[in-house]
Amino acid sequence: MLWTFALALLQEDASNPAPIASNGSALVEMVHNSGPVAFTVLVILLIASVFSWAIMLSKWSSFRRAQMQGQRFVRAFRKSSRLSEIASVAEQFKPSPLVPVFVEIHDEYQRQNGGRGMPRNPVALERAAQTASSEALTSMESRMTWLATIAAIAPFIGLFGTVMGIIEAFHGLGIAGTATLRAVAPGISEALITTAAGLVVAIPAVVGYNQLTARLREFASRMDDFGRELLNAIENSALLTPPAQPPQQQPEEPRRRAF
Repeated sequence: MLWTFALALLQEDASNPAPIASNGSALVEMVHNSGPVAFTVLVILLIASVFSWAIMLSKWSSFRRAQMQGQRFVRAFRKSSRLSEIASVAEQFKPSPLVPVFVEIHDEYQRQNGGRGMPRNPVALERAAQTASSEALTSMESRMTWLATIAAIAPFIGLFGTVMGIIEAFHGLGIAGTATLRAVAPGISEALITTAAGLVVAIPAVVGYNQLTARLREFASRMDDFGRELLNAIENSALLTPPAQPPQQQPEEPRRRAF
């Protein structure tokens, strides 16, 4: 049955050759002749594609600034010998996620013993570093779920258009009563173009999501490493700083007896 249907299509196509058109004009013509369902699917996919590309471009730009500022901040931190100097210029490197980690640890260190000597509670400093890293990473992950959602559902939206196109093709075949290419061509073209549009939207979104997720893992690792480096610097500075000598009491002068 399928071979008979295909043979009839080929014979009808050979007897009525279609005019040769360029790929671009054929694609535009298929979109222009699409039905309401296929056109709606294409509009939804177009909006999803624009939104996903906007997310990817903004994330790549912000991650690039964060990486550059982070490298500058680490160089300034390693060159300085006092935490107060870094604290005074930390706002200049604000796009870097390392700055919140430093600020949180420095503030906790100041609350414990005024920023001098060995910290009384090193575990509290570690918890402050973990909290700051988690908050910074959560902020950097904003809108990533939208990108993952678009990458997951775009092929299914295109598949919906494919199914509707095939239904329309069989409906046209039933109305025509004969297996002709003219009867099934509109529905098949809608099915193919919606399938291709779904893939065009989904593939860049998947690649972008994977790349951005890998960058986020790198930032998380750098924040953990910097937190440990900062804690080591605080402990080493406290060990090298001599303990403060208590003030010596002046000997009291002997009281004179009053006669």
